[in-house]
Amino acid sequence: MRTICLYFQVHQPFRFRKYRFFDIGNDHYYYDDYSNESILHKVAQKCYLPANELMLDLIKKHKGRFKIAYSISGIAMEQFRLYAPEVLESFKKLADTGKVEFLSETYAHSLSSLKGREEFERQVRAHDQLIKKHFGQEPTVFRNTELIYSDEIGGMVADMGFKAMLTEGAKHVLGWKSPNYLYCNAINPKLKLLLKNFKLSDDIAFRFSNKGWPEYPLTAEKYVDWLNQTPDNEEVINLFMDYETFGEHQWKETGIFDFLEALPKSVFKNSPFTFSTPSEVAKKLQVVSAVNVPNPISWADEERDLTAWLGNEMQNEAFNKLYSLGEKVHESGDEGIKQDYAYLQVSDHFYYMSTKFFSDGEVHSYFNPYDTPYEAFINYMNVLSDFEIRVNAAAHSNVDDDVARLSKIIKEKDEVLEKLENRLSARKKPATPKPTAATKKSTTAKTTASSKKRPTGKKS
Repeated sequence: MRTICLYFQVHQPFRFRKYRFFDIGNDHYYYDDYSNESILHKVAQKCYLPANELMLDLIKKHKGRFKIAYSISGIAMEQFRLYAPEVLESFKKLADTGKVEFLSETYAHSLSSLKGREEFERQVRAHDQLIKKHFGQEPTVFRNTELIYSDEIGGMVADMGFKAMLTEGAKHVLGWKSPNYLYCNAINPKLKLLLKNFKLSDDIAFRFSNKGWPEYPLTAEKYVDWLNQTPDNEEVINLFMDYETFGEHQWKETGIFDFLEALPKSVFKNSPFTFSTPSEVAKKLQVVSAVNVPNPISWADEERDLTAWLGNEMQNEAFNKLYSLGEKVHESGDEGIKQDYAYLQVSDHFYYMSTKFFSDGEVHSYFNPYDTPYEAFINYMNVLSDFEIRVNAAAHSNVDDDVARLSKIIKEKDEVLEKLENRLSARKKPATPKPTAATKKSTTAKTTASSKKRPTGKKS
């Protein structure tokens, strides 16, 4: 079996407005509604709607032989519901074909897998509930934010019951090995790993419209020739990329939609390859070996590490400060605070603070709405400072409520104890004998005699 696994990431963050120092403690609304709505409408018109329509046509045209997979963040789905419900409906139509798989990920497109199991699992469960609600699927394959993976993270994912996971086919991890096989987690071999072929993926995602690229222009026929040049024993070509590649990163005028439309036909006509979803790859292929990844890897930059998000002091300060509030956030029981906590975790906010201005600087600046990473950091920390005030106020309020509740319980117990003690005392007190007629006469006589002897208080 030789197959192609096409997977697309769909995500848009909730962007923050310019939140100034003097807003802290006074204004608790952080979001740039105009930018969020206008950007989503723009991307929907340029990418999501035309690309989904084309994907649906390709599935029908090739009678189900063309298969794809998506990972849509919970944050993106919230924005679809708010600003472009027609996009969500178009994804539902794709789901109804039975040839499209929806993967699991963190609800907030967050870096929570780097901070511990509890928040990570909470977000994954929330995301999977959303996928089941809208698309009727229960994900069995996991895709972590930014393809971040390590042996430890893979172990957590396996413990949660997932059968397979997607990650980067990083050179420093694979060495001489090819990404074009099925691998497994080094801690729990039951978790199968699909590794991105970053060269063939980036040829489409990044180099397609680059006129300075020696291979420009890229056609479907040329691309299929490259696929055919891979060794015959290599079983799967994992092509992972942002969905915004089609129409947004690579504009329609570049011919990207024409390339996508021609690709399946050229694959079926000129190669032995088929198309498979990630779960089908994990089920049909045999694992060739484990992959040892002691330190986290990602899709980003030449290093394929975490430095795009956690590579400088600003990023780490913001990251650690945010997650230090996690316990208080969930103890607060405040749904508004929990929602803002999710939006604050979106990995894009930390990406905006990157200072990698060398080989990867152009990429970072392209995706960055701020003029400088320092501006991004200051704005984020202003928002986070106000958020911390709210969290602490909610936690303090809960402490006061708990104290009042406990005081009431103690008071009620004291009252019950007092009643029991009174009853017990009443039972222990000896009974007074009833006076007889003789006793009454004697008592009366004594009282009369005593009253005669009592001083009147008058001077003689």
